[in-house]
Amino acid sequence: MSEIKAKVLDKFQDIFGNAGEAKVYFAPGRVNLIGEHTDYNGGHVFPCALTIGTYGVARRRTDKKLRFFSMNFEGLGIVESSLEEFTPGGDKNWTAYPKGVMWAFEQKGMKMDSGMDLLLFGNIPNGSGLSSSASVEVLTGAILRDLYGFEVTNQDLALIGQYSENKYNLVNCGIMDQFAIAMGKKDCAIFLDTSNLKYEYAPVVLKGAKIVISCSNKKRGLGDSKYNERRSECETALAELQKVVDVKSLGELDEATFEKYQGAIGDEVRRKRAKHAVSENQRTLKAVAALKAGDLEEFGRLMNASHVSLRDDYEVTGIELDTLAEEAWKVPGVIGSRMTGAGFGGCSVSIVKDEAVDGFIQSVGEAYLKKIGYAADFYVVEIGDGPVIL
Repeated sequence: MSEIKAKVLDKFQDIFGNAGEAKVYFAPGRVNLIGEHTDYNGGHVFPCALTIGTYGVARRRTDKKLRFFSMNFEGLGIVESSLEEFTPGGDKNWTAYPKGVMWAFEQKGMKMDSGMDLLLFGNIPNGSGLSSSASVEVLTGAILRDLYGFEVTNQDLALIGQYSENKYNLVNCGIMDQFAIAMGKKDCAIFLDTSNLKYEYAPVVLKGAKIVISCSNKKRGLGDSKYNERRSECETALAELQKVVDVKSLGELDEATFEKYQGAIGDEVRRKRAKHAVSENQRTLKAVAALKAGDLEEFGRLMNASHVSLRDDYEVTGIELDTLAEEAWKVPGVIGSRMTGAGFGGCSVSIVKDEAVDGFIQSVGEAYLKKIGYAADFYVVEIGDGPVIL
């Protein structure tokens, strides 16, 4: 981290002049080990923060100007704005994420009394589904808390980040990404009940194995994917079920109860969507129990079953993610592999035995290139903490 800290400070000085009063911050990316598309269905998720993420260098100004620069989008140069220029749904570049958080703080009664210069550098691949946007949101919240003295907890940062994405960027995301990033803890995943935000940290002890992220390099944006459509299908299915069974969310149903009442859902497609939400929540409960019992093989089997459900019932995988998962399943030493994130591109997450990692990257990489026509990227990652001042 110290090497990157020096690099971003140097760049800040190049772009904005003297970096004397500037401070450096970091917020992680996240990967969800299991529990996909359950967070807006009142189910459980099991994400962890990563040691890759977003670095920010910030300092207060004496006027109302906001000046943004991203080392990931250098071609855009300095993007200027001001504290008077918040337009929900109106920003068309990356600054929509930090501005959305500033706007959300203001909506919650915490108004910035002066502007700032902000430089960002992310080492999460763009469009990978490892939550670069939520990482920027939590990072911005942590910066505002520190620079302007706002009294907010890390859990508040997660909720404000989600609020800004929903209301400012008009993406109907659940709470998981921001929560995993704001509440991250080294070597632990977060077992979170999204219906009430009750959570516990579960140590992820991968004896002789590593987490490998395979990035499909197919770009996608949450807002223009079918994410909102899937969410709406689940909401309609829930409303139909509520006519025959007393539940507040799909996450309250177990598989047997769903089987009994699924006929109330009038459309076969919606029935499949709801089936995924219910079965994925149950898989997540079983997966965490397996991990606590030290049964990594069972955890891996549940990961594989999660991908199949996302492919067949939720239909959010696509040929790129299916190729990554299906090729991974063929490799000896792969404990489990599944798509992670919203889908339609992005990444898969695999648990791979140490001795198989190099062979996994080579064989999955070659098969992917041959079938898809361009290369995937692979990252052997570690589980890290939440946001910090460096």
